[in-house]
Amino acid sequence: MTHQFDYLVIGSGIAGMSFALKAAATGRVALICKSVLPEANTALAQGGVASVTNLEVDCFEKHIHDTMVAGDRLSDPEAVRKVVEGAPGQIRQLIDWGVDFDRDPDGSGRFDLHREGGHSEFRILHHADNTGFEIQESLISRVRACPAITVFENHFAIEIITQHHLGRIVTRRTPDITCYGAYILNQAEGRVDTFLARATIMATGGVGAVYTTTTNPLVATGDGIAMVYRAKGTVRDMEFIQFHPTALFHPGDRPSFLITEAMRGYGAVLRNLAGEEFMHKYDPRLSLAPRDIVARAIDSEMKQTGADHVYLDVTHKDPDETRRHFPNIYAKCLSLGIDITRDYIPVAPAAHYLCGGIAVDTNGESSIRHLYAIGECSCTGLHGGNRLASNSLIEAVVYADAAARHAAEAIAHIDFRTDVPQWNDEGTSHPEEMVLITQSTREVNQIMSTYVGIVRSNLRLDRAWNRLDILYEETERLFKCSKASREICELRNIINVGYLIMRQAKERRESRGLHYTLDYPPLPRPDIEA
Repeated sequence: MTHQFDYLVIGSGIAGMSFALKAAATGRVALICKSVLPEANTALAQGGVASVTNLEVDCFEKHIHDTMVAGDRLSDPEAVRKVVEGAPGQIRQLIDWGVDFDRDPDGSGRFDLHREGGHSEFRILHHADNTGFEIQESLISRVRACPAITVFENHFAIEIITQHHLGRIVTRRTPDITCYGAYILNQAEGRVDTFLARATIMATGGVGAVYTTTTNPLVATGDGIAMVYRAKGTVRDMEFIQFHPTALFHPGDRPSFLITEAMRGYGAVLRNLAGEEFMHKYDPRLSLAPRDIVARAIDSEMKQTGADHVYLDVTHKDPDETRRHFPNIYAKCLSLGIDITRDYIPVAPAAHYLCGGIAVDTNGESSIRHLYAIGECSCTGLHGGNRLASNSLIEAVVYADAAARHAAEAIAHIDFRTDVPQWNDEGTSHPEEMVLITQSTREVNQIMSTYVGIVRSNLRLDRAWNRLDILYEETERLFKCSKASREICELRNIINVGYLIMRQAKERRESRGLHYTLDYPPLPRPDIEA
């Protein structure tokens, strides 16, 4: 079956839905969701959205400086300024779409702003401690009500369509690789459909499910990045994987429950199992240092003592205030017998956010013509070597807006490619042993967590390379003789993504930002101040 839409949006988090809502004013939109609309990384974002709003004490230059410092001076200054200066306007757009950010309880109408690690001012807008869920629900309501948007739930994108599918040889040196749409699996019917589009938008989120322990939903298998890489598009900075320092330690939970960084901004203190504070040994900003520093500090403490977690202590704060600021964290911990107003919270780092991805320009356009990438799957240059807390959601809406504006002008000059062949699965069959796929997935998770985690080395990366190579060969053979399924495609994607993380980590011969290797000790950071 063939579908034609002006815009094909693959992914349904804040990036995909905000693009769809804006693009719907200029054309018909297909919104592809591999599961259901509420299941996206956006919904799990607790902390909030960073934006300069309190002009009495804050300004764009401070937010720009904080972002550059957190990114270890690897961020693209143009991208940083674009997001920081575009943030207030997109905050107003989110409010217009029904997002309810908390206000000061004094009745002044001002936003109740949080401060998080790496920020010099209170500038985090939030909705209690479930901001992402509030945004996701508001956007879902708008999308469902928009007649120009057709939502395809339980549809899985397998490959983007380029000249390769028309019989032309495409390499990474091909100058005019063009996207015509995507082959997408209708999971309910087990059929691969052809979706043709004037503009295709990747908004597939992150890669957390490549690791054993992650705060991401398990749909975060890096699908868009893997598809673009296989189509010979440019992917960069994959070595910069952010591990959130404080995921709730509760063995067996996958994904791990996030303990927002806003709790440390509120005054929570990290302690080892002996109850001793330890961040003074690692950074003068203590528990409010950027995430890469805090995650490595916790990792170091755990390795020194043999512990599998540390503690986050908020017991010294007013109990009623704690419950008011963090109602969902309070309820989750209480369900496990932990009263955070009286008990320490066991925490450990978990794979959280990808700073690299599909390389895009300031319009969100990738190296492949008519293909855009927005949200976590894209690499805009904003984050550099490490993401500043709460910069991700605002980046998604700023670049979704830029991409929607650019694509609206571009599609007037783009025709549908009508000679695209249907997906060919002749001679394939359903895999008889699903255990092969599930076992290979576990092996990828173990390899990445053991060898390509918070601390790396050349020896570890070489071992990852050798083991992933075997899994790659096995999986490609299985894929070629199997009918398309979500399981085999996700395995294929996490292997591709794992390879990119590992290869680009090998290529970066320095410790920088989130990439920390024992073979290249880090240089001093002169921009860190007490």
